[in-house]
Amino acid sequence: MFTDKANRIFQDVIEKYHVINTVNQPFENPYNKESYLLEHLLYRKCWIDTVQWHYEDIIRDPKIDSVAALKLKRQIDASNQDRTDMVEYIDSYFLEKYKDVTPKAHATINTESPAWGIDRLSILALKVYHMNEEATRTDASDEHLAACKKKLDVLLEQRVDLSTAIDTLLNDIENGDKYMKVYKQMKMYNDDELNPVLRSQK
Repeated sequence: MFTDKANRIFQDVIEKYHVINTVNQPFENPYNKESYLLEHLLYRKCWIDTVQWHYEDIIRDPKIDSVAALKLKRQIDASNQDRTDMVEYIDSYFLEKYKDVTPKAHATINTESPAWGIDRLSILALKVYHMNEEATRTDASDEHLAACKKKLDVLLEQRVDLSTAIDTLLNDIENGDKYMKVYKQMKMYNDDELNPVLRSQK
C-alpha cells in the first residue's frame, strides 16, 4: 500500500531530525529526485512539517525576545508556503501518474486531493512521535502518562483510518471511480500584488 511507504518515510524523517534536534540543522534528502521522485517529495514534505512543528514550540516561549519572535514568525510564514508548494508538487505527481485513466461516468471528486490527505498523515506522524514521548517520560506523573497513553491510542487509530482512506482514494482514482484536480492555493498574503499592505510598500 502507498501509505505503508509514506508512513515509513515520515518515521525516518522524524527520527533523523531528532538526532540533532534543532531547527537550524542542514537538510539532506536521501532520495534522488530523478530516480525516486515520490519518495523525494514525501521526505522533503515531512522535513518541512517537522521543522515547523518545532518552530511552533519555540515561538510559544513566553520569554521569547520580540525581535527573535518576529524573525521566527517570518520563518513560519516561509515554511507554510513551502508546505503548500510541496502539497501541490505531490498532487502533480499523482496527476501525471493517473493522466491516462479515463474516469467512469459515475466518477466523483473527493473533498480533498490525495496530497492534502498526505499532508494530514505527515502531521499525524509528528503527533504520534511526540505523544509517545510524553507517554513514556520518566519524569512525569502517572496521571500524565496515562492521559497521554490514551491520546496516543487515539492518534494511532486515526493513522490507520487516514491511511486506509488515502489508499482507498488512490485506488479509486486508478480505477476511474474518482477523479482529481489540483487547485493552486493562491495565497494572497505572500503576494506583493495581492496583499494591500505589501502593495503599499512598493
